[in-house]
Amino acid sequence: MAKKFGDLIYSPEVAAGEAVSKVETHTPKIEAPDEVKAGEPFYIKIKVGPHPNTLQHSIRWIEVYFEEEGRAFNPIMLSRIHLEPELVEPEVTLKLVLKKSGVIYALEYCNLHGVWEGRKAITVK
Repeated sequence: MAKKFGDLIYSPEVAAGEAVSKVETHTPKIEAPDEVKAGEPFYIKIKVGPHPNTLQHSIRWIEVYFEEEGRAFNPIMLSRIHLEPELVEPEVTLKLVLKKSGVIYALEYCNLHGVWEGRKAITVK
């Protein structure tokens, strides 16, 4: 039977077997404040690695989503960044403006080790 796509995404909590050794180098790290003011811009940074950046082995894209508290249909896709091997490092900065609390999710795709997820809760005051 086919798995749900979500079951194919790795995260530190579900990595098993050989994937455990890839957690540190593949889980997207989200740098963001724990708390922000409603309607005021702030920055988040998502980075992956240290990780190789060759044609044979590299991070090819990063997607960023927001699960907004109380929203009927989540998540909201905030950004998708294509990364060209050898030319672009897997690190992006976004300027956000939130009205409600929620969770930022970052997904990255490694051409050898699949899709990995990182997340961070942000409280809006």
